[in-house]
Amino acid sequence: MAKVVVQFACTECGTTAGRWLGRCPGCGAFGTLLEELTGRDTESKAVAAKPLQRLGEVEANEKERISSGVPELDRVLGGGIVPASLVLVGGEPGVGKSTLLLMALAAMSKSKRVLLISGEESPAQVSLRAARLGGAQAVEILAETELEAVCATIELERPAVCVIDSVQTLTSSALGSAPGSVTQVREAAARLMRTAKGHGVATILVGHVTKDGAVAGPRVLEHLVDCVLQFEGDRYHAHRILRATKNRFGSTNEIGVFEMTGAGLVGVPDPSELFGHSVPGEIGAVVACALEGTRPLLLEIQSLVAPSDLAMPRRVGTGVDPKRLAMIVAVLSRHAGVALGAADVFVNVAGGVRIDEPGADLPIALAIASAARGIPVADGTAAFGEIGLTGRLRPAAQAERRLEECAKLGIRTIVAPAETPVRGRLRLVDAPTLSHAVQRALAGKGGDDSRDDDG
Repeated sequence: MAKVVVQFACTECGTTAGRWLGRCPGCGAFGTLLEELTGRDTESKAVAAKPLQRLGEVEANEKERISSGVPELDRVLGGGIVPASLVLVGGEPGVGKSTLLLMALAAMSKSKRVLLISGEESPAQVSLRAARLGGAQAVEILAETELEAVCATIELERPAVCVIDSVQTLTSSALGSAPGSVTQVREAAARLMRTAKGHGVATILVGHVTKDGAVAGPRVLEHLVDCVLQFEGDRYHAHRILRATKNRFGSTNEIGVFEMTGAGLVGVPDPSELFGHSVPGEIGAVVACALEGTRPLLLEIQSLVAPSDLAMPRRVGTGVDPKRLAMIVAVLSRHAGVALGAADVFVNVAGGVRIDEPGADLPIALAIASAARGIPVADGTAAFGEIGLTGRLRPAAQAERRLEECAKLGIRTIVAPAETPVRGRLRLVDAPTLSHAVQRALAGKGGDDSRDDDG
């Protein structure tokens, strides 16, 4: 006999409790525990043991990936959509998730059968957007929120790719909880995973996000899927960044850059041209050559240093890690002679891009030093390098790729750690320590420590 059990689950983290609590014991959120009914079988069933296999005897039939028709999306996925995979796409409301996936379905519908399960919009609403984007006439659509009906349709029709917008709208009649609850989302993800794997249907789930930007629902949702994509950007700005936070079939370091236009999202194949321009002679601005996966990016780092009236001056970073920014400010004050103890420091990465790699430490430090001393960095100069707590500069990974990107976009001078190889006609300013880098970059002269290579 199946016994109905009443439990309370947190809508933020999925923690369960036997009684209602005002504060979740797992994540500490208030008022997030909701009642849900679950069935528990109290009778033990005899289950036959299944035969085992050796990994060397398993035949791995690696199928060809499905091209989404959107090159930037394929780049982030690792070369395309893997058949029978489960992909989760999250992002802020209005950032362009539905638009991007509808464009991908329109491109794939020219050669494959694709299906769109819409739980938030009617077919007429989707048709209006498809008419604006164009080329989506062959995309099949089903407006349904019942989980059993959705899975039955996928099993019957068996499209090559299926997009579900969104997973939080699906409900199972076997569960008594409300749509979007932890139980419903967990059951929907598990059922869709079994359907995708069992029938070879590549399934893409659109997920809501919390106020902190994380994917809403239980954490098990991210564990079940094969790939988690995060669509970042401000709805009031034109550019969007797509990055993978989990990918079983490729790298999680690749990013895709899009521009929102009247005709939909347009991929930006060369984002360095877009983000890497700075105004000559501008104080507090430095071009950084960062690396996202295998793609080098030129980004403009902007900084503002102003006297503070607060007992604890502010360290505010937009697009950079606040903890790493505080470390860079401390090293500048201790080892480079840049007094910042009574000043507010603001750092911004132009274009809304976020960089986390250590190679961006040196350009951030140079932008802060330029703003603090009121001296601009020489025109046509870029920088990259990792800063240690002792003030010594460490070489950045894949320096040759960074130098190639700088040379392609007309950068003439590179400020980098010592032992960085020179390529092409670039002028390299060697800097063994942060103090040397600040002195030589702000002076605009390489002195005896600069090296040139005429190729």
